[in-house]
Amino acid sequence: MSIRNLVELKAVMPRHARLIGLDIGEKTIGMAVCDPGFTVASPIGTIRRTKFTQDAQELARAMKDRDVRGLVIGLPVNMDGTEGPRCESVREFARNLLIRPELFGKVEPEIAFWDERLSTSAVDRMMIEWDMTRKRRDEVVDKMAAAYILQGALDYLKKAAEAEQPDEEA
Repeated sequence: MSIRNLVELKAVMPRHARLIGLDIGEKTIGMAVCDPGFTVASPIGTIRRTKFTQDAQELARAMKDRDVRGLVIGLPVNMDGTEGPRCESVREFARNLLIRPELFGKVEPEIAFWDERLSTSAVDRMMIEWDMTRKRRDEVVDKMAAAYILQGALDYLKKAAEAEQPDEEA
């Protein structure tokens, strides 16, 4: 298990494996998973944070149930591109996963970070446009933000793959 860039992460994924996107907050961890073709991200749930080991065990269960082999973790970079205390907290969570491979059994997942700037704001705006109540938005915002983060990473991977294809002009 290691931390890689997104393109490297995809390259080491076994065929039909999936990615899980995480929106790591102080109180919750939003989760989303992609299809085996790395096309669409779907929200799957939220972990109420308690202690690291319990959080990681719940994450490992969600991953095992869905044949997930890679994590795309949202990195809350500041608007000016710098990393503050929230980024350090997210990086620490990832480092803790790396030093506890036994939580994942035989399959140790790979990790990549994805800039999550404005993801929660964008998701909030979408849900307001959908006329969701504030209560309902509060219930789903974290897993929806995880889906937004993961979808952004999937879209990036698709564009990177297209850029590698030679032009087929005659």
